[in-house]
Amino acid sequence: MAQRNSVRTVIVGAGVAGLAAAVRLAAGGAAVTVLEKEGRPGGKLRTALVEGRAVDVGPTVFTLRDVFDDIFAAAGERLDDHLTLERSETIARHVFSDGSRLDLFADAARSEEAIGDFAGARSVAEYRAFCARARDVYETLAPIFMRAERPSGPLGLVARAGPTGLPAILRIGAQTTLWKALSAEFSDPRLRQLFARYATYNGSSPFAAPATLMLIAHVEQEGVWLIEGGMHRLAEALAALAERCGATIRCGADVEAMETRAGRATGVRLAGGEVVPADVVLANCDAGALSDGLFGEAARRAVDPPIQRSERSLSAFTIALAARTEGPDLLRHNVFFSRDYRREFDRILSGRALPDDPTVYVCASDRDGEGALSAEAAQAGTERLFLIINAPADGDFRPFSAEEVERCASAAFSRLAESGLRVAPPPGSMHRSTPSDFARLFPGTGGALYGRASHGSTASFRRPGARTRLKGLYLCGGSAHPGAGLPMAALSGKIASDAILADHASTRASRPAAMPGGMWTRFRPTEPSG
Repeated sequence: MAQRNSVRTVIVGAGVAGLAAAVRLAAGGAAVTVLEKEGRPGGKLRTALVEGRAVDVGPTVFTLRDVFDDIFAAAGERLDDHLTLERSETIARHVFSDGSRLDLFADAARSEEAIGDFAGARSVAEYRAFCARARDVYETLAPIFMRAERPSGPLGLVARAGPTGLPAILRIGAQTTLWKALSAEFSDPRLRQLFARYATYNGSSPFAAPATLMLIAHVEQEGVWLIEGGMHRLAEALAALAERCGATIRCGADVEAMETRAGRATGVRLAGGEVVPADVVLANCDAGALSDGLFGEAARRAVDPPIQRSERSLSAFTIALAARTEGPDLLRHNVFFSRDYRREFDRILSGRALPDDPTVYVCASDRDGEGALSAEAAQAGTERLFLIINAPADGDFRPFSAEEVERCASAAFSRLAESGLRVAPPPGSMHRSTPSDFARLFPGTGGALYGRASHGSTASFRRPGARTRLKGLYLCGGSAHPGAGLPMAALSGKIASDAILADHASTRASRPAAMPGGMWTRFRPTEPSG
């Protein structure tokens, strides 16, 4: 076991970033306490109970598994000893408003064959060129941006790339939008719409986000993984790993304010009045919760002012249900596209309204990588579905009325029906979440699920880094560098833990040592004292 040092660390929030940091810090010898206001760890990795069955109602796509392999390796363990992962043979099914359908596969040759049948030989050649460009963008940005501390700005990124990397930086497309780049890449408008969807992976519009987001296509091509038991099992496994490393996880512990003395964070105060002292506080929350003053004046001044409403990422309207389906079989991941993509985003971001003809993402969690239905779902006669519809992050500005929500839900099911998929949920069985619900769940966000939108060439550089202006207060999570999504949030936890350990290197009693492996155990939530 790693020897303990003098760095008492309190992590506020047990989302993926906070748990990833807890593992690395505890394995590095720090005394770590994680405080989570909800009844279980996971943050956005949540579940809802529908018809007596748990449905994942947070992130549904698991990529860049090496990021999570590294977290377990930092503790001397293996991810595969605690989670059962299967690489999906399919990436996603895409259904267009004209009734056409295209599946993309883990095997690039299968995808090329499918695109050839769908759109012809010219589109195959365009797809190959696009994949090469997406790979180039990823390989350029991964080591100097995504997996590194936040650069000072575009010039800082160029400096990191060095003389040999400058040509690559210049060709990655940061100065043009994803939609413009795709319009030049693909002659078939349906393929433009398909790959434009990747902008929504970090809550952005393809008509305003930089072309660099095409790298997400390469990330998915490298592997989409299915977690046996559901995505929430990832949070359970990370929480158990953190505890095996010596971290303490306290659920039901609602942090009310940061404690400071002499211009330095000295701990936190819980809603019940208990003070938890610390040398370091790591806030695994949206940066907006700090800048809005939800943790006190000192924390508010530690970060930049709140982002403007127009700068927020997308929110979502989601529906979880267990239903009978009729029509074409689903895969695990399915996208049903609207007729007019530009109009859809204009309505959301300019009109600040739920879409009346939405693109609907459907996660069919009872389907395997080839679309086969689980025996349990087949016996039940219903399958678990989770629908995600893009929405404006206005949850703190206005309520979303029952009438507006009902119209959007009807439009979503109409979109599925027009594509031949009929969904028949039992009455009253749906679990819905609106931007107003997300604003309550994640304070300081207004319902934005991804922090700042990646609109414009410099937006990514304006995400906060791990260090804040208040000594001893650090930041991680999807609103911080390098951005939103499970692997990016986990990387933000690594970057923050590296910064904490580096800043306190002189006080460490010994070099970090790995925690030996052990059997999987569930996290042990404890009630806050005092």
